[in-house]
Amino acid sequence: MSEHSTSKKTPTTFGLIITSDTRTEREDETGRIAVGLIEGDGHRVASHTLVPNNGERIRAEVERLLGDDSVAVIITSGGTGIGAKDRTVAVVASLLEKEMPGFGELFRRISYDEVGGAAIMSRATAGVAGGKLVFCLPGSRNAMKVALTKIILPNVGHMQWELSR
Repeated sequence: MSEHSTSKKTPTTFGLIITSDTRTEREDETGRIAVGLIEGDGHRVASHTLVPNNGERIRAEVERLLGDDSVAVIITSGGTGIGAKDRTVAVVASLLEKEMPGFGELFRRISYDEVGGAAIMSRATAGVAGGKLVFCLPGSRNAMKVALTKIILPNVGHMQWELSR
C-alpha cells in the first residue's frame, strides 16, 4: 500500500453535468455510466443534469453545484474538444481557484493508449473551486469510464483529504 492510499473509503457526493446539444435525458448513456460507476463504488450522485453547450447555462449549473453544500465533487462531461461549440473548459477554468494539470496530462496519456493521437484534441482538465474538486471530461462513454475508474474514483478520498487539511 502506498503512502497515498487510504485504508478506509469515505463515501463522497457527486454532482454530474452533461453538456450536449443533441442528447436527451433518455439518450444520456454517458451520464448513466457515470452514475453506475460512482454509486457502484459506494458514493452518491446528488445531482445529474443535462445542459446545452451554452456558456451561460454551463456556468449557471456549475455555480449552482458549487453552492450546494451536499456536493463535494463536480464532474462535467462534454465540451472539452477543440470545436466551436466546446465551451465547458473555458467556463470552468474561469471558476477554478487552483488547477490540477496532472489530471489532464494523465487522462490524455491513458487515452493515447486507446485512441492514439486523437487524444491531443481533449482539453480535459480539473481543479478546485469553492473547496470542491471539479473535473471536466470529454462526452464519450469511454472517456467517462476511463476517467472514473483509472483516475478519479481510486484517488478521490486522498484528494479530498488534501483539500481539507
